[in-house]
Amino acid sequence: MADQDLDRIREFAKTLRVPHGTRVKLPRDYDPDDTQGLKEKDAAELLSRGIELLSDYQARLAAQDTQALLVIIQAIDAAGKDGTIRHVMSGVNPQGVRVSPFKVPSAEEMDHDFMWRYQKALPARGMIGIFNRSYYEELLVVRVHPSILDGQKLPPDRKNTGIWTRRFRQINDWEAYLVDQGTTIVKLFLNLSKEEQRRRFLARIDEPDKNWKFSAADVKERAHWDAYQAAFGDVLSRSSTAAAPWHVIPADNKWFARLAAAGIIADALIRMDPQFPEVSGEARDALLAARVELLAEDPGARSLASGRSGPDDGDGKGRKASAKKGKGRRKGK
Repeated sequence: MADQDLDRIREFAKTLRVPHGTRVKLPRDYDPDDTQGLKEKDAAELLSRGIELLSDYQARLAAQDTQALLVIIQAIDAAGKDGTIRHVMSGVNPQGVRVSPFKVPSAEEMDHDFMWRYQKALPARGMIGIFNRSYYEELLVVRVHPSILDGQKLPPDRKNTGIWTRRFRQINDWEAYLVDQGTTIVKLFLNLSKEEQRRRFLARIDEPDKNWKFSAADVKERAHWDAYQAAFGDVLSRSSTAAAPWHVIPADNKWFARLAAAGIIADALIRMDPQFPEVSGEARDALLAARVELLAEDPGARSLASGRSGPDDGDGKGRKASAKKGKGRRKGK
């Protein structure tokens, strides 16, 4: 990939990153319709190059086997989380990626601390893990709907007004710990406008092949739009840290959202800089010995490996020598 393409991809990540300590207010601070001057017709090729880069770096990540990448995607309904994952990760080896969608906690999960189910889904070294929604739901949905907190099996005195501050601290500390252990965390917020959500909801109702995507509960949640915007703004403000910053991706244009997500993930892998392991001299000697053995299994290759000319060494000399030898025998008769 050309250096200028890498520079453009990395520029996406830089411009969309939320600096640590920034106080974010939505939708004032980030335009969901922004495309940074790009046109859709120009984005396809750049996205293709970004996916190619992801494939290359994923192979290095797996071979190195010392680091992991965790991608967290949060968004309001219909922002395009599934489509972003499908398009951006289309070129990578599926054996090296695990996508974990988190829905309503099960009875077993409710019997553990709120981070328990997410800890179990963390990517192993050499892997890419994608959280489609995450532990940040505890600071979004649960905050917008306090009745959910009432149903969590916490001691009564742990549900006081300080719980949100404690959970921000716990999450920030946990992410810093993961980063220190070799897991790079990429956090993406797909920023969708209320009007674009309305259009997408209507499309899901009007187009039969999209009906399965729609639920009446989606419209009920839409009634809490302002509360969700405030909650997302607080999450971006209080948990975009130096160790694990948030990136706000304008999501009104799906093509741009996918391109930006690919650029941000690619930038993270570039910064991780995984490398194929170097083979020691002893291991290299073993490889060369194995090569000789494999070549020896082929009669033609065996002749080349021993340094002898075969019936035909490629320029016809072998056949000529045989013909001369044959003539000598006939004369002797």
